[in-house]
Amino acid sequence: MTNSQTAVGGPRPLEIAVVIATYRRPDLLARCLAALRVQTIAGSRYEVIVADDDAGNDGAARTKDLVGVHNDSTGGAPHFRYVPVTRTQGPAGARNAGWRTSAARLIAFTDDDTIPEPGWLAAGIESLADRYDAVGGAIRMPLPVRPTDYERNESGLTRAEFATANCFVHRTGLEAVDGFDERFTAAWREDSDLHFALLEAGYHVGHAPDAVVVHPVRPAPFGVSISQQRKVVFDALLFRKHRRLYRTRILASPPWLYYLIAGALVAAVVGLVAQRPTLALAALALWLAATLRFALMRLSGTSRRMSHVAEMLWTSIVIPPLALWWRAVGNVRYRVLFL
Repeated sequence: MTNSQTAVGGPRPLEIAVVIATYRRPDLLARCLAALRVQTIAGSRYEVIVADDDAGNDGAARTKDLVGVHNDSTGGAPHFRYVPVTRTQGPAGARNAGWRTSAARLIAFTDDDTIPEPGWLAAGIESLADRYDAVGGAIRMPLPVRPTDYERNESGLTRAEFATANCFVHRTGLEAVDGFDERFTAAWREDSDLHFALLEAGYHVGHAPDAVVVHPVRPAPFGVSISQQRKVVFDALLFRKHRRLYRTRILASPPWLYYLIAGALVAAVVGLVAQRPTLALAALALWLAATLRFALMRLSGTSRRMSHVAEMLWTSIVIPPLALWWRAVGNVRYRVLFL
């Protein structure tokens, strides 16, 4: 008898399904699954679905085996299912593949690098039972007293209204907006897109402060902020779809400091090419002052380790023009004027 059947064999949908999109992180996934086994609600009320975005590759076998291990025990544990994702690429498509395989009336989303607290599911279910069609839970990210710039940026998740690291949605709402937009092929803004789509469809989205997951910040390589700039392409897509909500809830104005830095750099180059040293020196001085200001803004309240200071100086030179390049790519790709 499966979890979705009654004792006499009739269909009985589960109350809630937890969907986790994963990609080549079995060690972190193991920690998350262990936390989901010990939720305070009965195991018969929920299932855990692992949507593997690396299906078909060598590492997928380890992930599949890891999910299977959790079904090799008794004692009222929830059912764990492995769902290979082959049609799409990215967490948005993986989450769609996961929730669409379940008959549960409520869907919870979390990430493979989180640690849900034991009362997480109970608190989320209770919040949805009140007056909401969807809720975002609380995300806790332990940080050192002086975090790195990367750690501080990542901790923005703790202030997010609605993040897929911790959210709950009525199945009817997901079906109404057709789930996640699979054009968001990176882990960026796909949750905001779902949030905004639900709001624009008239659904009530609230907050579940007692539904808590811990989200430790993963280690990152030197210069990680440079590779992250390409995510701005998905800001362009989100802006195209939800302009008003983007400006009121995410970014009220364009990154003018980036434009100042890039413009000063272009003016310096033009001055050199045109053999106008006064223009070139003035523009170079402006570029240097604006770039230093940007670096100092990023260093404010963060780590003073020499390696981190060096990283901030180097990446502050590269980020403004690179970020504007990726904004331009987003403008062209999605045919939108996104400054």
